[in-house]
Amino acid sequence: MSTYVQDRDEECKYLEGTLSFIKKELDSENYSLNNRQKELIDSRREMWKNSVHFSDDFDRIPEMNQYLFEVNNQARSYEDTLKKIKKYEQMLDSPYLGRFDFKEDDFDEVEKIYIGLYNLIDDNTNSILVYDWRSPISSIFYQYEMGRCSYNSPSGIISGDILLKRQYKIKNGKLKYFFDSSIQINDEILQEVLSRNASSKMKNIVKTIQKEQDIIIRDNDNELLMVQGVAGSGKTSIALHRIAFLLYIGVSSKLNSNNVIIISPNSVFSKYISGVLPELGEENVTEITFHHIANKVLENRFTIGNRSHQLEGLINCQDEQDFNLNVDTIEFKGSKIFIEILNRLIHHFEYSLISFQDVYYDGKILKTKQEIKNEFLNNKINIPISTRLKRIENIILDKIHPLRKIRLKKIMEIVKNSDGHELEIKSFSRLLSIKETKAFMKHLHEFTEVDYMNLYKLLFEKSCLLLKLSHGMKLPPNIKEIIYRTKKNLNKNSINYEDCAPLLYIKLRLEGNKDFQNIKQVVVDEAQDYYPLQYEVLKLLFGKSRYTILGDFNQSLERVKNKSIYDDIEEILHKKKSTKLFLNKSYRSSSEIICFAKQILDNKENFIPFDRHTEKPKIIFKDNEKLLYHAISHDINYFCNEGYGSIAVICRTQKEADCVQEKLKPLIKTRLLDINNDEIEKGLLVIPSYMAKGLEFDVVLVYNVSKDNYKNEFDRRLLYVACTRALHLLSIYYTGEKSPFIENIK
Repeated sequence: MSTYVQDRDEECKYLEGTLSFIKKELDSENYSLNNRQKELIDSRREMWKNSVHFSDDFDRIPEMNQYLFEVNNQARSYEDTLKKIKKYEQMLDSPYLGRFDFKEDDFDEVEKIYIGLYNLIDDNTNSILVYDWRSPISSIFYQYEMGRCSYNSPSGIISGDILLKRQYKIKNGKLKYFFDSSIQINDEILQEVLSRNASSKMKNIVKTIQKEQDIIIRDNDNELLMVQGVAGSGKTSIALHRIAFLLYIGVSSKLNSNNVIIISPNSVFSKYISGVLPELGEENVTEITFHHIANKVLENRFTIGNRSHQLEGLINCQDEQDFNLNVDTIEFKGSKIFIEILNRLIHHFEYSLISFQDVYYDGKILKTKQEIKNEFLNNKINIPISTRLKRIENIILDKIHPLRKIRLKKIMEIVKNSDGHELEIKSFSRLLSIKETKAFMKHLHEFTEVDYMNLYKLLFEKSCLLLKLSHGMKLPPNIKEIIYRTKKNLNKNSINYEDCAPLLYIKLRLEGNKDFQNIKQVVVDEAQDYYPLQYEVLKLLFGKSRYTILGDFNQSLERVKNKSIYDDIEEILHKKKSTKLFLNKSYRSSSEIICFAKQILDNKENFIPFDRHTEKPKIIFKDNEKLLYHAISHDINYFCNEGYGSIAVICRTQKEADCVQEKLKPLIKTRLLDINNDEIEKGLLVIPSYMAKGLEFDVVLVYNVSKDNYKNEFDRRLLYVACTRALHLLSIYYTGEKSPFIENIK
């Protein structure tokens, strides 16, 4: 019998035993579920019978709480059992993905370590049939080739040798094939996974995690982990698997899904990634955009524009001067210079703009304005301005309370001695008290209440103030136009996206914030889209948190960036231990598409495409728009017939996408993806370029890459983003003159 046949027989036997164990556990859990369901129903019924009739009897509240405690326990047990059932059902299809044979130093026994999505333990024999991919020992599978290896266990570093490394293709509980690999995750599995069609939801990558990706996923030393990765390098997948890993090891540190937050570029992307963590057996964590953070912290006081609105406005600028003014405004308001101006504004307000006044009551002075100011400025423990002002207000009110009682007593005596009736006396004294209180509080609030919006407006309403506060700084040449435009915009009830961060910064510095105090881990995706001031805001919101920051400066849109953006982030967040890691290999697109995209970008970045080949991207010319639409609809039909399930027509703007959607409607069934329709489904989507970030499609068709449509550096980067969304096929269409960015592509 050949070695392969013998090995296959052994593997089939182990798989059969593993599946048999899973089925037995599944039957046991299903039986438990039925019992737990019955117990939960009985507990709820008992609570209703015995507690619904004494809701007003406060003496019996402890008894009611006991019932509630019991019901909650039963509910948790039911949910835990349900999770186990789902886990076992998932494992029946493919209980593990790989194996390595490990001989630990100083031990003769060789352990066969099988790696899967979850731990599978036989409690009767204390044997581990399958190790969770996140367990410490599993790191060997992802990070080492044959030979010497080590891993970081709870008891310290354990070293040994890998004697065998094997990968499996198991589907529907059947072993399709296996092979031994000498180096990390073998290309055969990766080729197979990457050759599949795109899904409407991002999937887990446990089978194909590469060494450099696994190092990032398992990093637990750094408080700030920054990852620069080229398009298709798996940044977002890595971030989600990293969250799953941190939740797995966080059992001891009490880290749960409520302690983690993902800051996503838009709601489309949030929906796209929402299935990964549940697929890995974890609860979804909070996913939020910076726009939603602004709405939450500013308490929906204004109508706030989002990042998509900002980009749409930029792309649709009618002339170069208007475009440059918009870009300069956005960049200035997010810059380090503007941070310093805002700091100086807050300091100026604190020391010079608060109109402290002497406080009188009943003709007597309670506190002089200098006394109040001295108390206010005595701030050794860095209490926010609004809190200090409120504290001063409470101190004054505490002084007034006994004086007010004496005052009211005197009033009542005077009225009574003038033969007033008792009812009239009480009514008069009450009215007088309310009137006096309102007048006094109005006077007090003139200096104890501060409005962040009024302070921000002041910076632009008095342009000399901004210029004074920016002394010694280099301002944009068009600063007067920026000031004028901002002043005009702030007088509306709607706030531009670029004004969100300054308003948040001022509000947080003035008032502090406790909205996100339970957050311990923050993941920021598309890091290149955020400005220094936005990172300052994140620092104020999540001061004690650890961060995972992921970005690609090549996908920055309105401004050119480089690796230095990570230096700025490191300086702002200022963690004790941080690191920068780089991912230069792209796994999403074929080699042909990556080479095409590199030529669009026209830089010398070291992109390494994965060795997977498809057709070369096509550049297709048509004489007019009508022929362009017919060509696109014809090609879409062809791609659908070829079995590609995910096709995107990527347009330059939302406005253009709306138009293309209408024109294609009579020719083919399409669906528009925009900020109001954010659910990705299989089929044909029409989408603006800036909303496609982070997404992937089997086939991408880029609409009208003409000289008039893609002309400046901003457009170049939009085109690069659009092209790098394609997994298998890419077609570029244009009419008129070809864009210079594709003119010389071979």
